[in-house]
Amino acid sequence: MDIEVVMPAIGAGTTQGKILQWLKQSGDAVKVGDILAEIETDKAVIELEALDSGILHRIHVPAGDTEVPVGGVIATLQPERGAAVEAGVPPAAPAPAPAAMPAAAPAAPSVSAKPQAGHGLAAHRLFASPSARRLARTLGVDLHALAGSGPSGRIVRVDIEQAAGSPPAMPVAAPAVPIPADAALRPHTPMRATIARRLVQSKQQVPHFYLTVDCRMDALMAARAALNARGEAAPEPVRHSLNDLLAMAVARAARQAPAINAQWTDEGIVQLAQVDLSIAVALESGLITPIVRNADRKSLREISAEISQLAEQARRGRLRPEQYEGGSLTLSNLGMHGVREFAAIINPPQSAILAAGAVTRQPVVDGDEIRIGHVMSLTLSADHRVVDGAVGAQFLKAVKQLLENPIELIL
Repeated sequence: MDIEVVMPAIGAGTTQGKILQWLKQSGDAVKVGDILAEIETDKAVIELEALDSGILHRIHVPAGDTEVPVGGVIATLQPERGAAVEAGVPPAAPAPAPAAMPAAAPAAPSVSAKPQAGHGLAAHRLFASPSARRLARTLGVDLHALAGSGPSGRIVRVDIEQAAGSPPAMPVAAPAVPIPADAALRPHTPMRATIARRLVQSKQQVPHFYLTVDCRMDALMAARAALNARGEAAPEPVRHSLNDLLAMAVARAARQAPAINAQWTDEGIVQLAQVDLSIAVALESGLITPIVRNADRKSLREISAEISQLAEQARRGRLRPEQYEGGSLTLSNLGMHGVREFAAIINPPQSAILAAGAVTRQPVVDGDEIRIGHVMSLTLSADHRVVDGAVGAQFLKAVKQLLENPIELIL
């Protein structure tokens, strides 16, 4: 009996996905653990591993822009025992596609016809990085017409950018507002559509309130400089960003003010047992928030290394669902872009997000004197169903105390 390969449920809230690339073709032998295909969801690109061994008998859904619901059959395997398909031999004519996914009418034979995934010819495989595929869909570039400049002929972003020139006209539904003739319309990516839906839901359903404090950063800046000077002289050099220290302070403050570490449900308020800190990472396609688990229990070196690793995985689209789903509260830092102060939107089901601005030189009052000091503004956005004003103020006070007295971070 054939074994069905289905679109996996890739994390909570994921209802569908796209096949970016088949890495096995009809007639290929498959072993448990082999990578069958690359799949894109609204948050990441993942590799689909084979759970059974056999012969890839038939590919039901070719690579492309077709959205496949979770649980939908995308391919079938024949078991190794009694397999009727030999490697390299094209499969028998497929049965008619089900009504939910009608097959396209066959095109007339042509020497210039584009090869489709699933015909068992290695020469027809299309190798392109996930970021190149996303950019190609956005700019309307035909990947089949390109010769890749990457390793082993892999198509990379620069190939797409060179081929695009100016984005071609794309058939789209009539927009709700007039678009100037010299403007280009970029279709929504799955990630951007998901971000839009969740942010609208958050602002409409979550009663936000905002608290802001200014933190003196002179002591922390000096401590960071000393840490980095020592770290650069170590056998394994290490540098800590301001964001690493800020993340550490936020996590420790959440432990000191545990009422901030809670979530709203219709049945009651869920008090979380550990501090899992989400770190906002900006991508070309949107924003994602990978999580440092048990952040309040980790050293600065551990937090620094984990943030760096998670950010790199996020930019490559290689985060696993468990690396970005859940979380206690979020830290969003735009200080590196020169933003002095901003208010962020809560990421449900979390109840708080802390927005950090740039460290700026400002006049400060020391006793009866005015001098120049380093100051950073922090703005807390909180869900008033869970977090009262006094709780938010207690949390911000704890963050401020740790930042202004960095010795307490290592006690």
